[in-house]
Amino acid sequence: MTVAGARDLAIHIKGLRTQFGEQVIHDGLDLDVEKGEILGVVGGSGTGKSVLLRTIIGLNRPAAGTVEVLGQEVSDERSERQRSLERRWGVLFQDGALFSSLTVAENIQVPLKEHVKLKGALLHEIAALKVRMVGLPPEAGAKYPSELSGGMRKRAGLARALALDPEILFLDEPTAGLDPIGAAAFDQLILDLQAALGLTVFMVTHDLDSLHTICDRIAVLADRKVKLIGPMEVMLQSEHPWVREYFHGPRARAALAATGS
Repeated sequence: MTVAGARDLAIHIKGLRTQFGEQVIHDGLDLDVEKGEILGVVGGSGTGKSVLLRTIIGLNRPAAGTVEVLGQEVSDERSERQRSLERRWGVLFQDGALFSSLTVAENIQVPLKEHVKLKGALLHEIAALKVRMVGLPPEAGAKYPSELSGGMRKRAGLARALALDPEILFLDEPTAGLDPIGAAAFDQLILDLQAALGLTVFMVTHDLDSLHTICDRIAVLADRKVKLIGPMEVMLQSEHPWVREYFHGPRARAALAATGS
């Protein structure tokens, strides 16, 4: 949760323009994410939610504008400065994006080997700790992704994202494909980890339950910009056509009823 007073920013985006060929995805996009908050990013199909996430972590080069994370400008160059910055965030892509030929423990060890050059028993100890941290049974570390359920793969991917004890956690549709019980359990896990570790969470999602239950603020992408940002109360009061349809439709009413709001 954010603390009142001066804003302490984890992410600062100014005048962002992203495009692929002639297709412009974002144009003049501004966004600030405060340290310690859980921000949900929503928008219609084609508004570039995942593109924005990938641009923030340096996988897409912006055509214009600046992206700063933890006070440093993000680059797509493989410099030591950029590598040092990358060690300060973790990313959970859809369905975990695990290496299929590696066990869960070996997947968790990849960033440890790449960024901090750890070896031997310490690697195994850290991997086992991260497995426990995300609520997986100890034996899950020896399993391959194909041997896990969808929910377990997401938790394994989360364990890998937490391998380097990051300050920021990026989540791309973390509850997609999960049943309601599994999605609610994953939401609670994110809340618990954020509280215990002081994480900043940037979450691309379409899950209305997640938006209601764990997000401090919500950013709406529309018209190539962040059209609206604020807590759920701001979303519910907005007269923007897409925002109103999204947050007042049948599924939104069901989510609102489920949270007792």
